[in-house]
Amino acid sequence: MSEVLSIDPHGKPVADRPTISLGDKGEALAAGFLVSQGYRLVISNFKVPVGRNSKGVQVTGEIDIIALDGETLCFIEVKTRRSDEFTPVITNVDARKQRQIIRTAKVYRKIFNIRDIASRYDVVTVLMPKHAEPTVELIKGFWTEGKFRKQRWIDGDGAEYANWRHR
Repeated sequence: MSEVLSIDPHGKPVADRPTISLGDKGEALAAGFLVSQGYRLVISNFKVPVGRNSKGVQVTGEIDIIALDGETLCFIEVKTRRSDEFTPVITNVDARKQRQIIRTAKVYRKIFNIRDIASRYDVVTVLMPKHAEPTVELIKGFWTEGKFRKQRWIDGDGAEYANWRHR
């Protein structure tokens, strides 16, 4: 890829700086790719507290890129790897990660009072072999909030229980 995606204050392309992490390079490539596909970028690396874990420790959620695809608000996870020899890059977006992104997206919508706009969860995979051109792939609608639902039931004694269930 020969085009400059972003420039630091010293004038060096982000993708060419040796100190930038693989993930940051992948996110820069993903952002450029999304723009080339007609997405309008809203924010990158959105981080916000989303609650506490079972031990009472504050949990911070992050969404790599939030963008608009037409009139649809997209919450986009970017996964970058050097190789997919052992497993496809997409397998790193597991159910736990999806749940965390959903929680973060809900907080984002609440902060900015976003109610009546369609939304979607996309994934961009970036494969960056050391001696070859990067490959960028977009998977639209990789998962939905409906995939995760709270299951409720009442036992024989009338006690109510709830549990998150992954479909």
